[in-house]
Amino acid sequence: MPVARLFDYALPEASPAQVGDRVVVPFGARQRLGVVLETDAASELPASRMKSIAAVRDDAPRLSSEWLELMRFLSSYYQRPLGETIIAALPPRLRSVRPLPRKALCLPQEPASARFVPTHPLTAGQESAARRVCASAGRFEAFLLHGVTGSGKTEVYLHLIAGTIGRGAQALILVPEISLTPQLEERFRHAFPQARLALMHSGLEDVARTKAWLQASRGDAAIVLGTRLAVLAPLPKLGLIIVDEEHDPSFKQQEGLRYSARDAAVYRARLAGCPVVLGTATPSLETWHNWRSGRYARLELAERAAPGSRLPAVRIVDMARESTDMGFTGALLSCIKARRERGEQSLVFINRRGYAPVLACEACGWTAGCGRCTARMVLHAADRRLRCHHCGAEAAVPAACPTCGNVDLKPLGRGTQRVEETLQARFPDARITRIDRDSARRRGELARTLEGLRRGEGDILVGTQLLAKGHDFPNLTLVGVLNADTALVSTDYRAAERLFAVLAQVAGRAGRRERPGEVLIQTRYPGHPLFAALSRHDFAGFAESQLEERRSAGFPPFVFEAALRAEAGKLETAMRFLCEAAALAEVPDGVQVYDPVPNLLTRRAGLERAQILIQSRSRPALQAYLGPLSARLFEQAPRDVRWHLDVDPIEFD
Repeated sequence: MPVARLFDYALPEASPAQVGDRVVVPFGARQRLGVVLETDAASELPASRMKSIAAVRDDAPRLSSEWLELMRFLSSYYQRPLGETIIAALPPRLRSVRPLPRKALCLPQEPASARFVPTHPLTAGQESAARRVCASAGRFEAFLLHGVTGSGKTEVYLHLIAGTIGRGAQALILVPEISLTPQLEERFRHAFPQARLALMHSGLEDVARTKAWLQASRGDAAIVLGTRLAVLAPLPKLGLIIVDEEHDPSFKQQEGLRYSARDAAVYRARLAGCPVVLGTATPSLETWHNWRSGRYARLELAERAAPGSRLPAVRIVDMARESTDMGFTGALLSCIKARRERGEQSLVFINRRGYAPVLACEACGWTAGCGRCTARMVLHAADRRLRCHHCGAEAAVPAACPTCGNVDLKPLGRGTQRVEETLQARFPDARITRIDRDSARRRGELARTLEGLRRGEGDILVGTQLLAKGHDFPNLTLVGVLNADTALVSTDYRAAERLFAVLAQVAGRAGRRERPGEVLIQTRYPGHPLFAALSRHDFAGFAESQLEERRSAGFPPFVFEAALRAEAGKLETAMRFLCEAAALAEVPDGVQVYDPVPNLLTRRAGLERAQILIQSRSRPALQAYLGPLSARLFEQAPRDVRWHLDVDPIEFD
């Protein structure tokens, strides 16, 4: 692991600091905030050279030994300095040398109560799952709660939380997206009207985030609900961890400390001696493999919970045989029309926002590219702008081709905006709602829109992955999927797994009540085994076939991986750094270090990018190589190269 740089300071006599205290110390010409990790009666540093701690901050609870152990694990496993790991885990206001303002310390005095208001009686399957997890209270055990879409996993969560806070313990619930927190928060507050609930995600203002952290760390919050950063909050009475939609890639942090919140949750449950529940309809192959290997227990919810509700029928539409109108086959348009006539809702899913992914000149072949990335800019028609979805660069739509002067520039392909326009022309009287990151930028707008859709305020929904998971629209009976084939030709070995997950999740929005649901997936590869498994709702068969492919190819979860990545002004600089870096540490037996290669997206935000893949069938052997390598890189890396190690990477762009 990176060398832990510990600095010695003399303890103040007036208020001696203890391990876990936040302290203000002189550091060079400035004062900095630090955390006490060790105390000793003596130091190797002469007393004449030792500075004293300037102040001990007692405006927040002392960081516990269990929490510090979690930080040490994250620092060691993900190869980041311990100090950086600890400070990054604190809310911004607790990283400051200034004491907390009084308004941050004034926490609401809500009555604490474990009173539970159930919304629905449990089915036999739900009751069996809840009983099994409750039996492990007070000890570590990892569960995969594998329930089909609409099977009522949230209802199981509520009963588990009720038992946890009834014992005076805290429950931590992690969700992958900020967009899912308002809906779950509403359900939790209804189910536990007198319990203290702390909400934690990056969209909160600093004061709200600090208050939530204080409630959690003092043990006042019985329920902590949040995105991946919530797994880093101190919880002195932790009794249960739930990771909802555990398969979602959003649980992996992609900058700074590149940790997996799902994996951190499992380790944290082990430290706390409590059960952890990983809930999903489409488990990650790592989690499925852990169940098959006996590390996790699997609890299955094979049927939908609502009376009369069944899984939707899935139809594969062959685009080679069906004529299309602006990307829509006649079969899909006919089904949307039929739902409109019956007063039911339809969802058109396309995982691409904007109007069109390419603006091109048919005369000379020019396409609008990003000057800072090796990527095309996406056309956004509403404000006539070109945007790069990788670095955020923007430009006006040119009046003519900059290469040949042709004024007839054409949008190629489709995004959510163009799909919305096409549907509005086809169904002029329909109430069409588009939901993507462009339409839901203002605070609270997405929650209001989703609530309106649940009340039936909308006929046709157009959306991206924001609509694919966790949402319940009672009147939605049809899902149509456009452009599902892109992932099938991807070089990423996880592409098929992710495509199955997103299609199964979005298909699960249809027919969640007594009205039957139907899903139409348009494809040019109707014979692909993935679509056959989707039609049968056969995740287990799909997972087993994917695991066999991974085993044969030598991919995770049968090997462990890390990527050493570099960014520089020139590609040659990044490649040279990687070649030299690979030789900094001795490679143990059983570890394979591959040659450096440019990233698929070679230039991003003006920097050229390259990477080295490192693999081993032994996790300890991989860590034995990464530790010394990381330590030497922190000591010797040149200033003209940005670098990082990504342990258990999930992206290779």
